Amino acid sequence: MITIIGGGVIGLCSAYYLQKEGYEVTVIERGDITDGCSFGNMGYMSPSHFVPLASPGIIAEGFKHMLSSSSPFYIKPRLDWDLMQWGWHFWKNSNTATVKKNAPHLNNLLQLSRALINDMRTEIGDTFDMEEKGCLMMCKHQKTLDHEFHLADDAEKFGLKVERLLKDDVQKLEPDVELNVAGAVLFKDDCHFNPGKMMIALKNNLEKKGVKFQLNTTVTGFEKANDTISAVITDKGKFDCEQVVVATGSWLPVVAKMMGIRLLLQPGKGYSHTYQHVEKNIKFPAILVDGRCAITPWGHQLRIGGTMELSGINNKVLINRMQGIYDSATDFYPGLKIDFPAADKIWNGLRPVTPDGLPYIGKVSKFVNVTIAGGHAMLGISEGTGTGKLVTEIIKQQPTSININAFNPQRF
Repeated sequence: MITIIGGGVIGLCSAYYLQKEGYEVTVIERGDITDGCSFGNMGYMSPSHFVPLASPGIIAEGFKHMLSSSSPFYIKPRLDWDLMQWGWHFWKNSNTATVKKNAPHLNNLLQLSRALINDMRTEIGDTFDMEEKGCLMMCKHQKTLDHEFHLADDAEKFGLKVERLLKDDVQKLEPDVELNVAGAVLFKDDCHFNPGKMMIALKNNLEKKGVKFQLNTTVTGFEKANDTISAVITDKGKFDCEQVVVATGSWLPVVAKMMGIRLLLQPGKGYSHTYQHVEKNIKFPAILVDGRCAITPWGHQLRIGGTMELSGINNKVLINRMQGIYDSATDFYPGLKIDFPAADKIWNGLRPVTPDGLPYIGKVSKFVNVTIAGGHAMLGISEGTGTGKLVTEIIKQQPTSININAFNPQRF
Protein backbone atom coordinates (compact mmCIF):
# COMPACT_ATOMS: atom_id res chain seq x y z
CA MET A 1 0.00 0.00 0.00
CA ILE A 2 1.33 3.39 -1.00
CA THR A 3 -0.08 6.62 0.39
CA ILE A 4 0.61 9.77 -1.59
CA ILE A 5 0.10 12.99 0.33
CA GLY A 6 -0.74 15.73 -2.17
CA GLY A 7 -3.01 15.71 -5.20
CA GLY A 8 -1.20 18.20 -7.41
CA VAL A 9 0.51 17.26 -10.65
CA ILE A 10 3.48 15.66 -8.84
CA GLY A 11 1.23 13.52 -6.65
CA LEU A 12 -0.98 12.43 -9.55
CA CYS A 13 1.96 11.65 -11.84
CA SER A 14 3.50 9.58 -9.06
CA ALA A 15 0.19 7.73 -8.66
CA TYR A 16 0.05 7.17 -12.42
CA TYR A 17 3.39 5.39 -12.64
CA LEU A 18 3.00 3.53 -9.33
CA GLN A 19 -0.36 2.02 -10.29
CA LYS A 20 1.10 0.95 -13.63
CA GLU A 21 3.56 -1.14 -11.62
CA GLY A 22 0.74 -2.81 -9.72
CA TYR A 23 0.85 -0.86 -6.46
CA GLU A 24 -2.28 -0.13 -4.43
CA VAL A 25 -2.33 3.67 -4.22
CA THR A 26 -4.28 6.15 -2.10
CA VAL A 27 -3.98 9.91 -2.68
CA ILE A 28 -4.72 12.20 0.28
CA GLU A 29 -5.41 15.81 -0.72
CA ARG A 30 -6.22 18.80 1.48
CA GLY A 31 -8.49 20.33 -1.19
CA ASP A 32 -10.58 18.93 -4.03
CA ILE A 33 -7.67 18.83 -6.55
CA THR A 34 -9.18 21.64 -8.65
CA ASP A 35 -7.97 24.49 -6.43
CA GLY A 36 -4.20 24.04 -6.45
CA CYS A 37 -1.24 25.49 -8.30
CA SER A 38 -1.44 22.71 -10.90
CA PHE A 39 -4.68 24.20 -12.28
CA GLY A 40 -4.08 27.91 -12.79
CA ASN A 41 -0.54 27.81 -14.20
CA MET A 42 0.47 28.55 -17.77
CA GLY A 43 0.43 24.95 -18.97
CA TYR A 44 3.97 24.77 -20.32
CA MET A 45 6.04 21.63 -20.67
CA SER A 46 9.31 23.43 -21.24
CA PRO A 47 12.70 21.81 -21.77
CA SER A 48 13.72 25.41 -22.51
CA HIS A 49 13.60 26.24 -18.78
CA PHE A 50 16.92 24.62 -17.91
CA VAL A 51 18.29 27.66 -16.03
CA PRO A 52 17.45 27.33 -12.30
CA LEU A 53 15.52 30.13 -10.62
CA ALA A 54 18.52 30.70 -8.34
CA SER A 55 20.71 32.39 -10.93
CA PRO A 56 23.08 35.39 -11.18
CA GLY A 57 21.34 38.73 -10.73
CA ILE A 58 18.11 37.39 -9.29
CA ILE A 59 18.86 38.62 -5.74
CA ALA A 60 19.71 42.12 -6.97
CA GLU A 61 16.49 42.16 -8.96
CA GLY A 62 14.52 41.11 -5.88
CA PHE A 63 15.92 43.96 -3.79
CA LYS A 64 15.43 46.38 -6.69
CA HIS A 65 11.72 45.56 -6.89
CA MET A 66 11.06 44.93 -3.20
CA LEU A 67 9.13 48.17 -2.69
CA SER A 68 7.31 48.11 -6.03
CA SER A 69 3.69 47.00 -5.77
CA SER A 70 3.52 45.81 -9.39
CA SER A 71 6.95 44.25 -9.81
CA PRO A 72 7.33 40.72 -11.19
CA PHE A 73 9.55 39.58 -8.28
CA TYR A 74 8.74 40.54 -4.72
CA ILE A 75 9.97 39.49 -1.28
CA LYS A 76 7.77 40.73 1.55
CA PRO A 77 10.09 42.10 4.27
CA ARG A 78 9.43 40.29 7.55
CA LEU A 79 11.15 38.68 10.51
CA ASP A 80 10.89 35.03 9.56
CA TRP A 81 13.68 32.59 10.49
CA ASP A 82 12.70 30.07 7.80
CA LEU A 83 12.73 32.81 5.14
CA MET A 84 16.12 34.07 6.34
CA GLN A 85 17.63 30.56 6.19
CA TRP A 86 16.11 29.98 2.78
CA GLY A 87 17.31 33.39 1.58
CA TRP A 88 20.86 32.72 2.75
CA HIS A 89 21.05 29.46 0.78
CA PHE A 90 19.29 31.04 -2.21
CA TRP A 91 21.91 33.80 -2.25
CA LYS A 92 24.75 31.23 -2.01
CA ASN A 93 23.37 29.34 -5.00
CA SER A 94 22.67 32.36 -7.21
CA ASN A 95 26.01 32.33 -9.00
CA THR A 96 27.38 31.25 -12.36
CA ALA A 97 29.31 28.24 -11.04
CA THR A 98 26.29 26.73 -9.28
CA VAL A 99 24.01 27.35 -12.26
CA LYS A 100 26.55 25.65 -14.53
CA LYS A 101 26.57 22.67 -12.15
CA ASN A 102 22.79 22.45 -11.71
CA ALA A 103 21.51 23.23 -15.22
CA PRO A 104 22.41 19.79 -16.66
CA HIS A 105 20.42 18.05 -13.91
CA LEU A 106 17.42 20.31 -14.51
CA ASN A 107 17.74 19.67 -18.24
CA ASN A 108 17.81 15.90 -17.70
CA LEU A 109 14.58 16.00 -15.69
CA LEU A 110 12.87 18.34 -18.16
CA GLN A 111 13.80 16.20 -21.15
CA LEU A 112 12.75 13.00 -19.36
CA SER A 113 9.34 14.54 -18.64
CA ARG A 114 8.94 15.79 -22.21
CA ALA A 115 9.73 12.32 -23.55
CA LEU A 116 7.04 10.74 -21.35
CA ILE A 117 4.10 13.11 -21.90
CA ASN A 118 3.00 11.75 -25.28
CA ASP A 119 2.56 8.21 -23.94
CA MET A 120 0.55 9.57 -21.02
CA ARG A 121 -1.61 11.61 -23.41
CA THR A 122 -2.31 8.50 -25.48
CA GLU A 123 -3.39 6.56 -22.39
CA ILE A 124 -5.46 9.14 -20.50
CA GLY A 125 -7.02 10.67 -23.61
CA ASP A 126 -6.15 13.58 -25.90
CA THR A 127 -8.56 15.90 -24.13
CA PHE A 128 -6.39 18.68 -22.72
CA ASP A 129 -5.62 20.84 -25.78
CA MET A 130 -1.96 19.85 -26.12
CA GLU A 131 -0.06 21.53 -28.94
CA GLU A 132 3.55 20.80 -29.92
CA LYS A 133 4.46 24.04 -31.66
CA GLY A 134 7.12 25.31 -29.24
CA CYS A 135 7.28 28.37 -27.01
CA LEU A 136 8.53 31.88 -27.78
CA MET A 137 10.92 33.76 -25.52
CA MET A 138 9.80 37.25 -26.51
CA CYS A 139 12.10 40.21 -25.94
CA LYS A 140 11.16 43.88 -26.09
CA HIS A 141 14.68 45.28 -25.85
CA GLN A 142 17.80 44.41 -27.83
CA LYS A 143 19.87 43.78 -24.69
CA THR A 144 17.37 41.17 -23.53
CA LEU A 145 17.29 39.60 -26.98
CA ASP A 146 21.08 39.34 -27.07
CA HIS A 147 20.96 37.51 -23.72
CA GLU A 148 18.28 35.11 -24.99
CA PHE A 149 20.33 34.39 -28.13
CA HIS A 150 23.22 33.49 -25.81
CA LEU A 151 20.94 31.15 -23.84
CA ALA A 152 19.88 29.62 -27.14
CA ASP A 153 23.52 28.66 -27.71
CA ASP A 154 23.50 26.84 -24.35
CA ALA A 155 20.19 25.18 -25.24
CA GLU A 156 21.65 23.79 -28.45
CA LYS A 157 24.49 22.25 -26.43
CA PHE A 158 21.79 20.33 -24.51
CA GLY A 159 20.36 19.09 -27.79
CA LEU A 160 17.36 21.44 -27.91
CA LYS A 161 16.06 22.79 -31.21
CA VAL A 162 15.88 26.59 -31.34
CA GLU A 163 15.18 29.30 -33.89
CA ARG A 164 16.42 32.87 -33.47
CA LEU A 165 13.87 35.39 -34.70
CA LEU A 166 13.98 39.12 -35.40
CA LYS A 167 10.96 41.40 -35.11
CA ASP A 168 9.52 40.73 -38.57
CA ASP A 169 10.03 36.98 -38.15
CA VAL A 170 8.00 36.98 -34.94
CA GLN A 171 5.24 39.10 -36.46
CA LYS A 172 4.86 36.54 -39.26
CA LEU A 173 4.14 33.89 -36.62
CA GLU A 174 1.38 36.10 -35.17
CA PRO A 175 -0.37 37.59 -38.22
CA ASP A 176 -3.60 38.44 -36.37
CA VAL A 177 -2.15 40.53 -33.53
CA GLU A 178 0.23 43.50 -33.68
CA LEU A 179 3.45 42.96 -31.70
CA ASN A 180 5.90 45.32 -30.02
CA VAL A 181 9.11 43.30 -29.75
CA ALA A 182 12.76 43.32 -30.79
CA GLY A 183 12.73 39.60 -31.49
CA ALA A 184 12.40 36.19 -29.90
CA VAL A 185 13.79 32.70 -29.59
CA LEU A 186 11.47 29.86 -30.54
CA PHE A 187 12.16 26.75 -28.45
CA LYS A 188 10.73 24.07 -30.72
CA ASP A 189 10.80 21.18 -28.23
CA ASP A 190 8.42 22.92 -25.81
CA CYS A 191 4.73 22.13 -25.82
CA HIS A 192 1.71 23.51 -23.99
CA PHE A 193 -1.70 22.33 -22.87
CA ASN A 194 -4.57 23.22 -20.58
CA PRO A 195 -3.28 22.11 -17.15
CA GLY A 196 -6.73 21.97 -15.54
CA LYS A 197 -8.05 19.66 -18.25
CA MET A 198 -4.91 17.55 -17.97
CA MET A 199 -5.35 17.17 -14.21
CA ILE A 200 -9.01 16.16 -14.58
CA ALA A 201 -8.19 13.64 -17.32
CA LEU A 202 -5.38 12.17 -15.21
CA LYS A 203 -7.54 11.91 -12.07
CA ASN A 204 -10.37 10.24 -14.02
CA ASN A 205 -7.91 7.74 -15.50
CA LEU A 206 -6.45 6.95 -12.07
CA GLU A 207 -9.90 6.39 -10.55
CA LYS A 208 -10.73 3.95 -13.36
CA LYS A 209 -7.47 2.12 -12.61
CA GLY A 210 -8.40 1.73 -8.93
CA VAL A 211 -6.46 4.58 -7.33
CA LYS A 212 -8.36 5.83 -4.27
CA PHE A 213 -8.77 9.53 -3.49
CA GLN A 214 -9.31 10.97 -0.03
CA LEU A 215 -10.16 14.61 -0.76
CA ASN A 216 -10.68 17.60 1.55
CA THR A 217 -8.56 15.78 4.10
CA THR A 218 -5.83 17.37 6.20
CA VAL A 219 -2.83 15.42 7.47
CA THR A 220 -2.32 16.02 11.19
CA GLY A 221 0.45 13.56 12.05
CA PHE A 222 2.03 10.16 11.57
CA GLU A 223 2.34 6.87 13.42
CA LYS A 224 5.99 5.88 13.60
CA ALA A 225 7.67 2.58 14.39
CA ASN A 226 11.44 2.96 14.64
CA ASP A 227 12.58 3.98 11.14
CA THR A 228 9.20 3.46 9.47
CA ILE A 229 6.00 5.47 9.02
CA SER A 230 3.22 2.94 9.64
CA ALA A 231 0.18 5.21 9.22
CA VAL A 232 -0.87 8.68 8.12
CA ILE A 233 -3.16 10.42 10.63
CA THR A 234 -5.72 12.88 9.24
CA ASP A 235 -8.82 14.77 10.32
CA LYS A 236 -10.83 12.05 8.54
CA GLY A 237 -9.15 9.06 10.17
CA LYS A 238 -6.00 6.96 10.01
CA PHE A 239 -4.55 5.42 6.84
CA ASP A 240 -2.16 2.49 7.17
CA CYS A 241 0.69 2.50 4.68
CA GLU A 242 3.77 0.61 3.58
CA GLN A 243 5.29 3.51 1.64
CA VAL A 244 4.63 7.26 1.87
CA VAL A 245 5.20 9.82 -0.90
CA VAL A 246 5.11 13.43 0.30
CA ALA A 247 4.14 15.65 -2.65
CA THR A 248 2.45 18.56 -0.91
CA GLY A 249 3.89 21.47 -2.90
CA SER A 250 4.26 24.62 -0.83
CA TRP A 251 3.08 22.72 2.26
CA LEU A 252 6.06 20.35 2.01
CA PRO A 253 7.93 21.81 5.04
CA VAL A 254 4.75 21.68 7.15
CA VAL A 255 4.14 17.98 6.50
CA ALA A 256 7.84 17.09 6.71
CA LYS A 257 8.07 18.82 10.09
CA MET A 258 5.44 16.41 11.44
CA MET A 259 7.95 13.65 10.66
CA GLY A 260 10.79 15.56 12.29
CA ILE A 261 12.32 16.39 8.90
CA ARG A 262 13.53 19.90 8.03
CA LEU A 263 13.17 21.10 4.45
CA LEU A 264 14.02 24.59 3.22
CA LEU A 265 11.28 25.82 0.90
CA GLN A 266 9.30 29.02 0.35
CA PRO A 267 5.91 29.44 -1.34
CA GLY A 268 6.17 31.74 -4.37
CA LYS A 269 2.79 33.19 -5.24
CA GLY A 270 1.83 33.56 -8.87
CA TYR A 271 -1.23 35.17 -10.45
CA SER A 272 -3.17 34.47 -13.62
CA HIS A 273 -6.39 35.27 -15.43
CA THR A 274 -8.06 33.33 -18.23
CA TYR A 275 -10.03 35.13 -20.94
CA GLN A 276 -12.76 32.81 -22.20
CA HIS A 277 -13.12 34.27 -25.70
CA VAL A 278 -10.57 36.37 -27.55
CA GLU A 279 -11.72 36.92 -31.13
CA LYS A 280 -8.29 37.66 -32.60
CA ASN A 281 -6.04 35.53 -30.46
CA ILE A 282 -2.34 34.77 -30.56
CA LYS A 283 -1.16 31.41 -31.88
CA PHE A 284 2.00 30.74 -29.82
CA PRO A 285 2.56 30.59 -26.07
CA ALA A 286 5.25 33.02 -24.98
CA ILE A 287 7.40 34.10 -22.09
CA LEU A 288 7.56 37.91 -22.08
CA VAL A 289 11.14 38.04 -20.89
CA ASP A 290 11.45 41.75 -20.07
CA GLY A 291 8.15 41.66 -18.19
CA ARG A 292 8.82 38.33 -16.45
CA CYS A 293 5.35 37.04 -17.24
CA ALA A 294 3.77 34.64 -19.70
CA ILE A 295 0.84 34.23 -22.07
CA THR A 296 -0.82 31.05 -23.34
CA PRO A 297 -3.56 30.52 -25.97
CA TRP A 298 -5.96 27.57 -26.18
CA GLY A 299 -8.17 28.18 -29.18
CA HIS A 300 -10.15 31.33 -28.35
CA GLN A 301 -9.11 31.13 -24.68
CA LEU A 302 -6.13 33.13 -23.44
CA ARG A 303 -4.32 33.03 -20.10
CA ILE A 304 -1.91 35.68 -18.83
CA GLY A 305 0.10 35.07 -15.69
CA GLY A 306 3.30 35.51 -13.76
CA THR A 307 5.00 37.12 -10.73
CA MET A 308 7.04 35.52 -7.97
CA GLU A 309 5.79 36.86 -4.65
CA LEU A 310 7.48 35.49 -1.53
CA SER A 311 4.99 36.50 1.15
CA GLY A 312 4.31 33.25 2.99
CA ILE A 313 1.34 30.90 2.73
CA ASN A 314 -1.72 33.01 1.96
CA ASN A 315 -4.17 33.54 -0.88
CA LYS A 316 -4.44 37.31 -0.66
CA VAL A 317 -4.73 38.92 -4.10
CA LEU A 318 -2.69 42.09 -4.61
CA ILE A 319 -4.35 43.78 -7.59
CA ASN A 320 -1.19 45.68 -8.54
CA ARG A 321 0.61 42.38 -9.18
CA MET A 322 -2.00 41.48 -11.78
CA GLN A 323 -1.78 45.02 -13.14
CA GLY A 324 1.91 44.48 -13.86
CA ILE A 325 1.14 41.27 -15.77
CA TYR A 326 -1.66 42.92 -17.75
CA ASP A 327 0.48 45.95 -18.59
CA SER A 328 3.29 43.73 -19.88
CA ALA A 329 0.92 41.63 -21.99
CA THR A 330 -0.69 44.65 -23.63
CA ASP A 331 2.71 46.32 -24.09
CA PHE A 332 4.14 43.30 -25.94
CA TYR A 333 0.85 42.76 -27.83
CA PRO A 334 -0.71 46.20 -28.49
CA GLY A 335 -3.03 44.54 -30.99
CA LEU A 336 -4.50 42.21 -28.35
CA LYS A 337 -7.97 43.35 -27.28
CA ILE A 338 -8.31 42.33 -23.64
CA ASP A 339 -9.65 44.16 -20.59
CA PHE A 340 -8.22 44.18 -17.09
CA PRO A 341 -9.89 41.36 -15.12
CA ALA A 342 -12.28 41.84 -12.23
CA ALA A 343 -10.72 41.16 -8.83
CA ASP A 344 -12.81 38.03 -8.23
CA LYS A 345 -11.60 36.56 -11.53
CA ILE A 346 -7.90 36.72 -10.64
CA TRP A 347 -6.45 33.33 -9.77
CA ASN A 348 -3.46 32.88 -7.48
CA GLY A 349 -1.44 29.86 -6.46
CA LEU A 350 1.68 29.01 -4.49
CA ARG A 351 4.71 27.47 -6.23
CA PRO A 352 7.13 25.57 -3.97
CA VAL A 353 10.60 27.14 -4.34
CA THR A 354 13.82 25.53 -3.10
CA PRO A 355 17.00 27.55 -2.41
CA ASP A 356 18.81 26.30 -5.53
CA GLY A 357 15.98 25.95 -8.04
CA LEU A 358 16.17 22.15 -8.13
CA PRO A 359 13.33 20.00 -6.78
CA TYR A 360 13.52 17.59 -3.88
CA ILE A 361 13.21 14.02 -5.17
CA GLY A 362 14.40 11.07 -3.10
CA LYS A 363 14.46 9.18 0.17
CA VAL A 364 15.22 10.64 3.60
CA SER A 365 17.62 9.09 6.09
CA LYS A 366 15.21 9.12 9.04
CA PHE A 367 12.61 6.76 7.54
CA VAL A 368 13.12 3.87 5.13
CA ASN A 369 9.67 4.18 3.57
CA VAL A 370 9.35 7.93 2.92
CA THR A 371 9.97 9.51 -0.50
CA ILE A 372 9.94 13.29 -0.94
CA ALA A 373 8.77 14.77 -4.25
CA GLY A 374 8.35 18.54 -4.36
CA GLY A 375 9.91 21.95 -4.73
CA HIS A 376 9.47 22.23 -8.50
CA ALA A 377 8.69 25.98 -8.38
CA MET A 378 7.22 27.06 -11.76
CA LEU A 379 8.10 23.73 -13.39
CA GLY A 380 5.63 21.31 -11.79
CA ILE A 381 3.83 20.65 -15.08
CA SER A 382 7.14 20.59 -16.98
CA GLU A 383 8.70 18.06 -14.58
CA GLY A 384 5.63 16.12 -13.44
CA THR A 385 5.84 13.00 -15.59
CA GLY A 386 9.59 12.63 -15.05
CA THR A 387 9.23 13.05 -11.30
CA GLY A 388 6.43 10.48 -11.15
CA LYS A 389 8.61 8.02 -13.05
CA LEU A 390 11.56 8.64 -10.73
CA VAL A 391 9.42 8.23 -7.59
CA THR A 392 8.27 4.84 -8.87
CA GLU A 393 11.83 3.74 -9.65
CA ILE A 394 12.97 4.87 -6.18
CA ILE A 395 10.23 2.90 -4.43
CA LYS A 396 10.91 -0.18 -6.59
CA GLN A 397 14.62 0.21 -5.77
CA GLN A 398 15.45 0.23 -9.47
CA PRO A 399 18.18 2.24 -11.20
CA THR A 400 16.66 5.65 -11.93
CA SER A 401 16.18 6.96 -15.47
CA ILE A 402 18.49 9.88 -14.67
CA ASN A 403 20.99 10.64 -11.91
CA ILE A 404 19.04 12.08 -8.95
CA ASN A 405 21.89 12.95 -6.57
CA ALA A 406 21.40 16.68 -7.20
CA PHE A 407 17.77 16.38 -6.05
CA ASN A 408 18.64 14.96 -2.60
CA PRO A 409 15.98 16.31 -0.18
CA GLN A 410 18.58 16.63 2.59
CA ARG A 411 21.18 18.61 0.64
CA PHE A 412 20.80 21.74 2.79
